[in-house]
Amino acid sequence: MTAGDRKMSEARPPARRRRMMDVNTWILLALTLGALVFAYARSPSLAGDGLLAGGRLLRGVAPELLLGFALAGLVDVLIPSATLVRWLGAESGARGILIGWIVGLVIPGGPYVFFPVAATLFRQGAAPAALLTLITAKTLVSPIRMLTYEAPVLGWPLTFARLVPGVLLPPLVGLLGGALYRWFANRP
Repeated sequence: MTAGDRKMSEARPPARRRRMMDVNTWILLALTLGALVFAYARSPSLAGDGLLAGGRLLRGVAPELLLGFALAGLVDVLIPSATLVRWLGAESGARGILIGWIVGLVIPGGPYVFFPVAATLFRQGAAPAALLTLITAKTLVSPIRMLTYEAPVLGWPLTFARLVPGVLLPPLVGLLGGALYRWFANRP
């Protein structure tokens, strides 16, 4: 194993993360079945209406979901792991946080696009601190949302009052979150 391989394996999420996803799926299944039984007990048509509403929602977000996962797959094959680790890996330090901050502020797309890409970056070796910075910047600052909804509805003074701390906060979240991730990941 080369030093580069060792760095990449250290930056990747632990193997137990895979099991946690399975637990999450079972929890989501139990919640869904519980809600379905509860709705059916109130009225069989209510359960059907809920399932139809879920289907409409899926139909509405399906294009974004498909494009998001396609983009995540392309990122996976287009960005060599060594390059990703150099820019966003555990050894990237402050530079990785800065890159994550900038990318998070400018990356387009909603959660259907963004989170599959973030998961791919993490799996490829992005350090938790850099990735948390990127995720926080993306979720706190959205230029399109700010220009189309926030400023017209709430006005520029309130928008700027939220924007300034929203732009400054991601690196702090990355630093603190990176330390917390190490603590949580190393717990038995």
